[in-house]
Amino acid sequence: MRIYSAKDVDAKALKGATIAILGYGSQGRAHALNLKDSGYHVVVGLRRGGDSWAKAKKDGLRVAEPAEAVKGAALVALLTPDLSQPGVYAEIKGNLAKGATLLFAHGFNVHFRQIKPRKDLDVVLIAPKGPGDLVRRQYQQGRGVPCLVAVAQNATGKAKAKALAYAHGIGGTRGGVLETTFEEETVTDLFGEQVVLCGGATELVVKGFETLVEAGYKPEAAYYECLHELKLIVDLLHEGGLAKMHQFISETAKYGDLTRGPRIVTRSTKAEMKKILKEIQSGKFARQWIRENKTGKKKYQKLLNQDLKHPIEKVGRALRARMPWLEQGR
Repeated sequence: MRIYSAKDVDAKALKGATIAILGYGSQGRAHALNLKDSGYHVVVGLRRGGDSWAKAKKDGLRVAEPAEAVKGAALVALLTPDLSQPGVYAEIKGNLAKGATLLFAHGFNVHFRQIKPRKDLDVVLIAPKGPGDLVRRQYQQGRGVPCLVAVAQNATGKAKAKALAYAHGIGGTRGGVLETTFEEETVTDLFGEQVVLCGGATELVVKGFETLVEAGYKPEAAYYECLHELKLIVDLLHEGGLAKMHQFISETAKYGDLTRGPRIVTRSTKAEMKKILKEIQSGKFARQWIRENKTGKKKYQKLLNQDLKHPIEKVGRALRARMPWLEQGR
């Protein structure tokens, strides 16, 4: 396993270069501002007249339409939502300079061949392991969010050097930059979201809440136990792994964890995880998600609405209103 730090960065790789950031969402804004503060010439590519256009201008950045923004740029970071990227690439590809670097923060479109970059381009990945707001805040505090780096095309022979210079510019080398591949980043990212971080965690929370409420316990008590306190445990895990969690929870909690946890996440649960992994690896999930978008996202919207109308949300809104510091912490 190779992890890069600041000492591995070639300062000349992007010296004096213009970097075009396409998109100004969570990651786009953080990358653009961090790169600007690191001394790079940054231009943001956006649709004229939108909210993001005004926001980027207010932040002191140069803004242009995407096809114009990429002209003369040594590196173009495509940071729009995944399923909008093929259309954006089709719009800009004719204006990309020969030997320019096309950078992604997630490997979805390259790995699943929704984008087939020109052969004369360097194609790289720099994927921060945290949301854009954290990437920005850590940079401003003199720290950095760890990143993944990968190279899909090395047309100039300098693709990795330019990727590492970019990672350094957004603060990634302060936290360490781990070498990976587009395939590994894409598969592990999708798997983590679906099985643990989003799909698995929220379903566990909701089913625990339902079980307590159906047994006659107050929804408010169930909310605190199954959702609110989850952050306390996750923080311990994040800071020091299983060891720190066991250090700070009670003996009773530890015994319940060790003897009851395996009854919740069972062999059959792991077998289902393996099925989901195979669906990601085979491209089945990607095809399904792409098809869902092309047909209007009706099923997606129905499922999302059901999720947001769950009783845990009604209870949660009322309880969170009594804790204004939660909102202030964002």
